[in-house]
Amino acid sequence: MKLFWGCLSLLTIGLAVGCSATGGGSQFDNEGGSSGEGGSGQGAGNQGGSGGGFIPGSGGSGGFGPGDDCSDAAKLIYVLSDANDLYSFDPPAKKFTKIGQLGCQTTMQPNSMAVDRNAVAWVNYVESDPFFGDDTNGVIYKVSTKDASCDPAPTVNLISNWFRLGMGFSTNDGGMGETLYITGTGTIGAGDSPGLGKINPLSFSVETIANFSPSTFKGQSAELTGTGDGRLFGYYTTTPVQVGQIDKVTGAVTNTKAITGLETPSAWAFSFWGGSFYLYAAASLSNSNVTKYDPATGAIDNAYMSDIGFRIVGAGVSTCAPLEPPK
Repeated sequence: MKLFWGCLSLLTIGLAVGCSATGGGSQFDNEGGSSGEGGSGQGAGNQGGSGGGFIPGSGGSGGFGPGDDCSDAAKLIYVLSDANDLYSFDPPAKKFTKIGQLGCQTTMQPNSMAVDRNAVAWVNYVESDPFFGDDTNGVIYKVSTKDASCDPAPTVNLISNWFRLGMGFSTNDGGMGETLYITGTGTIGAGDSPGLGKINPLSFSVETIANFSPSTFKGQSAELTGTGDGRLFGYYTTTPVQVGQIDKVTGAVTNTKAITGLETPSAWAFSFWGGSFYLYAAASLSNSNVTKYDPATGAIDNAYMSDIGFRIVGAGVSTCAPLEPPK
């Protein structure tokens, strides 16, 4: 989800939230999950993380899932670089394919991304004070994953403490649509993230849900990824880095797992695909590495991909993505 400091609410099937993109965009009809950021990397010194609990279906409540009314494009992972370039990612092949540079007409910097069920990317851009570094503005644009063209105006104008986000779509309970959940960074370096929120689908405004709990995660920056069976997960830049399942009503983090051997990053992003988590992490001024975490076995592969050639600040995967490994 972020660069050193670093999606939407109850979007139901058939709800129109977009318009034509500039540059011949072809995807901005109907609604839209995961994310990225160049976040601060500071974290609480939690030393633990209990076992698994991430088996497909363990936290979901039915509804539509991968394969239902989904295009092939909606089943892919997409990542965003700090140079404003969009890529698709094929995990089994360990291959990134460049789509193009985002066409959003803004001087703000890319920070995070989520992808909806129609394979439309929702990209968080942030403006910071050049002298003090504090975030001063933030927006969300809609971007085509076909050609990286961008809606001409932001879909969401963000508010203080929610300028710099972590983002991820998750299928709603009962299966009627999906919600883009967000986290806010708060004041840079202060550990005062407002926790979990979502975007109202009618007003396109931020709705605060709750701070994360227990105290290990309260105020911590996170990146999010969701699934087609209704679950939501966070990648927390605590020390050590941890992954946990998030209660979408209370913000409680459970089934935590310490990702041993992964240093707290200065740029990071997160996605769930095919039964495994993919954690994108970069130290200051370095290119990103990819860590694969398989919750079924508990295996952590910090050498899954090393020095991919660019820095990832956002990752998005829709609720159409597969829940189990490919055959």
